[in-house]
Amino acid sequence: MQDVHGGAGDGPGAGAGMSLRQMEYFLTVVEEASFTRAAELLHVTQSALSHQIKALERSVGGALLERMPRGARLTPMGRAFLPHAELAVRSAAQARRAARAAAGAEGGELHVAAVHSIAVGVLPDVFARWRAAHPGVLLHLHEYATTEALEEEVQRGTADLAVGPAPADWPGTVVEVGQEEIVLVVPFDDRFAGRRTVTLPELADRPWVRCAMEPVIDGERFLDWACGHAGFRPRTAVFTEHTSTAVRMAAAGVGVCTAPSHIVGGAVGEDCVVLSPDPPWVRALTVFARVPPTGAAEAFVDLLRETWPLPGAPAAPTGPHEVCGAPAPVSR
Repeated sequence: MQDVHGGAGDGPGAGAGMSLRQMEYFLTVVEEASFTRAAELLHVTQSALSHQIKALERSVGGALLERMPRGARLTPMGRAFLPHAELAVRSAAQARRAARAAAGAEGGELHVAAVHSIAVGVLPDVFARWRAAHPGVLLHLHEYATTEALEEEVQRGTADLAVGPAPADWPGTVVEVGQEEIVLVVPFDDRFAGRRTVTLPELADRPWVRCAMEPVIDGERFLDWACGHAGFRPRTAVFTEHTSTAVRMAAAGVGVCTAPSHIVGGAVGEDCVVLSPDPPWVRALTVFARVPPTGAAEAFVDLLRETWPLPGAPAAPTGPHEVCGAPAPVSR
């Protein structure tokens, strides 16, 4: 783990107060479950590491780690302390990156988080354009299966900014950068293969490939809710973990699936038929962060704005919900 404290916390009197260096040491011991391995990674002696952990424990008023014959594990107090220590260390790293960016430093790194479908379907082209314009800035991509996991990790300071649907009640900054369209995927020999649009009632007799990330609306999974409003209940053939897998299943004829238009043609391949639902489903896509983007982060937001709206996307969003990584209409 990278040192974010710049050397403080090792001298005399370090036990008088809590330091970022001590929290970094604590997190490394937790990650390695070993004082010995943690000391090796941190390039300090084991006695110096133990001294700093004990100083940290004195400052919080109790034991954070239980020393075992072959390692270490968290105490109940340590489990409560852990997420706050993670946030403090990550926030310090973010603050340093933001300061370097504001000062015009081209070096450094940018941590970007996204749901899987956007990471696969959109960000490769964006990252390529970024690297051409900013070769000195290292990009780190953090992928998540659900919007809930994405929001939680950004709150914890894992990334500088996130790309995804607009989060509800977000305490930080939210910037709309474009729209995402949902489409229906069927195989080439499907009876609707010669058409461009289809209504849900026309699919009442079809099996469906569903994603584990499908949202819940009014107490129901989205497809159950939408098809219910169309007068039928969908017959599920397969549940998958990822959007790209669902598209491949649909292309093979397992069942109809829903997916973002950008992932079907660009990332997964074009060996399937894409139908637009009638009426169309779209949602706004945003960049959100704990603090307003500056420097490199702000430049990345500008690049996303140039990339979206995606070619062929409908003109206006109808809601924020996600279906298998794609947009869906607002509950009514």
